[in-house]
Amino acid sequence: KVNAVHGQGSIFPYLAVLDTEAGEGRRRKRIPMDAFRGALVTANPWEVAVSPDGRRLYIVFAGTDDMFVCHVIDDNYREVGDSGYLKLGRNPRAVQVSPDGKTFYIYNALDFTVVAWDAASLRRTGSVQVTENPLSEELLLGKVLFYSAQQPMSGRKWISCSSCHPDGEPDGRTWHNPEGLRNTQSLAGMAWTHPIHWSADRDEVQDFEHTIRGPLMQGQGLRRGSLNDSLGERNGGLSAPLDALAAYSNSHKVPLSPYAKDGLSAAAERGKALFFSKQTDCARCHHGAYFCDSQPGPVDKFSLHDVGTGNDDPSELMGPKYDTPTLLGVYRTAPYLHHGKAQTLEEVLTTFNPKDQHGRTSQLSPQQVSDLAEFLRALPYEDPEPAAIRAGLKKTER
Repeated sequence: KVNAVHGQGSIFPYLAVLDTEAGEGRRRKRIPMDAFRGALVTANPWEVAVSPDGRRLYIVFAGTDDMFVCHVIDDNYREVGDSGYLKLGRNPRAVQVSPDGKTFYIYNALDFTVVAWDAASLRRTGSVQVTENPLSEELLLGKVLFYSAQQPMSGRKWISCSSCHPDGEPDGRTWHNPEGLRNTQSLAGMAWTHPIHWSADRDEVQDFEHTIRGPLMQGQGLRRGSLNDSLGERNGGLSAPLDALAAYSNSHKVPLSPYAKDGLSAAAERGKALFFSKQTDCARCHHGAYFCDSQPGPVDKFSLHDVGTGNDDPSELMGPKYDTPTLLGVYRTAPYLHHGKAQTLEEVLTTFNPKDQHGRTSQLSPQQVSDLAEFLRALPYEDPEPAAIRAGLKKTER
């Protein structure tokens, strides 16, 4: 559940009925899809298609590889009924209905197929391969596992890795985890920035086998037998599927910022000078190709910092020191900080840094704050990997 401080929300799938007229809002309370057919749980709703006459809905679930076919019960579109349930291919991400309403089409993203179904009988009528698998077999297996909310990843079919990290990106949510409030982080560039998590409580992706088997996902897991403790002896190399999940999770690259398509703006150049100056001391922790001081190694060598954001939260169990996140791609990862309370980069530099524990910014003018934020939005303006290799940084492949 999303903490109430940050608004109501849930990872569970819901169907909402809305008016297209401005100001009309919702017609009725949300319809929970995870209880729509009794105990049949679905996960990661991805797309809905409406039949040409507006009487049928086709809802695909990318996490459980299935679909609900629903019909509208009344003319006011306030309620829907069950018309059928279909098992689909791997990771269905698109559904379209033919203009005459007699056929619907499903795109199964990880089978690389489009499948045609008869709308009357709900029977499959054809399939076409739309592309070849562009990934290695290991990466494809890892991606399938990453998107799956079924065994062996999830025991109750309600959550997958991609539920919070769709396509490796953050979901923009702050979750109230057992360790405290945690803003979902991007996986982009993670291969260069181990350890993992705000609290650096994982030093390899394979440690997430504890999460897969644990109370959150309740899956069978990807390895048989006992596991090494997180931050203990390596869990990597003990299971091919677990290593495949790690390889896929570590494969996400940081895209270049659209704020620097033509190079840094004048404001960003001023912000860059501020960032690397002793006046702000930002680069003391946010340095190097990935603008962070995270590096794999012995646990006692991890660089954790108290930047004043975790001291006043009674739910925080692992702070107040946190691993330095990369600044690459922050233009697309709001909200900010471990608790997700900073909605803008400007708030990170001002509202949530009153005692100058997170760099020295209290002396900056509004224009300087704006310039510094403009530089941060421009990151990365060049591919960070060549610089990381030249600097001798260690990349984690799996």
